[in-house]
Amino acid sequence: MQPEIIVALCSCAGTLIGSIAGIMTANRLTAYRISQLEDKVNKHNNLIERMAIVEQSTKAAHHRLDELVEEVHYE
Repeated sequence: MQPEIIVALCSCAGTLIGSIAGIMTANRLTAYRISQLEDKVNKHNNLIERMAIVEQSTKAAHHRLDELVEEVHYE
């Protein structure tokens, strides 16, 4: 076999290996970043649920305070 063909085949193999390694590394990084974003979204959703509960509790407390104020004014 001619040396030029051997060099070309080695170059092609090196390029393929390098490209595949780069794609796999980028894929792992993307999967990691998606995982981190999912964790942040879960924390945010938990916060939204907790705030809804706090809002309901605050609303109930304000209604009770209004009732107490009305009782004091009528007495």
